[in-house]
Amino acid sequence: MNDEIIERLELKLAFLERANHELSDVVYRQQRELAVLQARVQAFAIRLQDLAQVQPGWTHEEEKPPHY
Repeated sequence: MNDEIIERLELKLAFLERANHELSDVVYRQQRELAVLQARVQAFAIRLQDLAQVQPGWTHEEEKPPHY
């Protein structure tokens, strides 16, 4: 192999290593964001479940229609 081919291969390798590192960083950030979002969804699901168990202080018949 001549020096020009080796240099081109080294440049390609350097580019691929940089791209791999950048993609790894993106995946890591997305993983952290996903964990936060999953925790929020779980908290909302628990809250919604708690709200579904609470009985209202009135019946649907006692509730005033929206035009009143």
